[in-house]
Amino acid sequence: MTGSSLRFLVPLSFLLLLSLGPLSSAAEDGSGPTLQGRRQKRQQFKEAPEFYNSPDCPTVDSDEILCSPAAVHVAMTLDTQYLRGSMAAILSILQHSACPENVAFHFVSSTSTSTSNSTLLRSTIVASFPYLKFKVYPFDDSSVARLISSSIRSALDCPLNYARIYLANIIPPCVRRVVYLDSDLVLVDDIAKLSATPLGGSTILAAPEYCNANFTAYFTPTFWSNPSLSSTFSGRKRCYFNTGVMVIDLAGWRTGDYTTKIEEWMELQKRMRIYELGSLPPFLLVFAGRIVSVDHRWNQHGLGGDNFWGLCRDLHPGPVSLLHWSGKGKPWVRLDANRPCPLDALWSPYDLLQTPFSLDS
Repeated sequence: MTGSSLRFLVPLSFLLLLSLGPLSSAAEDGSGPTLQGRRQKRQQFKEAPEFYNSPDCPTVDSDEILCSPAAVHVAMTLDTQYLRGSMAAILSILQHSACPENVAFHFVSSTSTSTSNSTLLRSTIVASFPYLKFKVYPFDDSSVARLISSSIRSALDCPLNYARIYLANIIPPCVRRVVYLDSDLVLVDDIAKLSATPLGGSTILAAPEYCNANFTAYFTPTFWSNPSLSSTFSGRKRCYFNTGVMVIDLAGWRTGDYTTKIEEWMELQKRMRIYELGSLPPFLLVFAGRIVSVDHRWNQHGLGGDNFWGLCRDLHPGPVSLLHWSGKGKPWVRLDANRPCPLDALWSPYDLLQTPFSLDS
């Protein structure tokens, strides 16, 4: 299936959900802690189909795949709150890959017992994807927690949201390139195409870039009124890029010690308020105007609406290789609340959650 062909059939379970009565407003936005806690405890997932390589795929030793340069390496975070989204993302990657057996997954999970349970997460992955080549890496979020400043949405303040800054330290040095993906997206194209994005030279990061965005809004008046700070972007394109879809040269990241450079901006943020939007601004401070731009087909973003209301949105014009529910509204929350947006029907076929309405083939 190509990225531009989105011929999905809305499953019966989705239609049944539409016919159910409404839930409470707390359930609609996922803010009800009791409902959310019950949902996390009772989540059970179906086993996904097994996918096989095409005849022309290179041979990768399954025992060496987590370090193999011939593999496509994918990094994602894992936690109980977004596990349902992660499972859908994994399925979509495998389903649309020409060489699914050559995809290696590197999952990062918090060591904090309040946000994740590594044993539960690992067993869930194994049960639904018994053939998957993956490793779960523990992330001690206590060190980054001290650097996090409150932002416009509490979900953005989760320490695990900052794990992408530490991938070069977490993933073994044998992995030189990785595709980092958020948990609120699905692919409808071969991830190998994204992974093969040319970097070259001193550029160590590729991502969908947006130069028509209001770049000024990503930083506070305090930042822009200080010449020593605002001059950071002198001679650079002031372009926003999405950190939920990135191709990263981990070897180059390690050499340039970019983790330290991002942390330095976060430390400054603790002393003076220079931005409001979670982990994105420090990435922009270090990398904006210095990345390889990825075709926008790899980030049909904003499907979760804005950071305040999470209202429904349409697709952007153009071809589609990746659908990204960035923003407040997540498709699984809206489906459970019987308040889906039309485009949530494109996420639903990848939902592996075992429900009373599931029809196993």
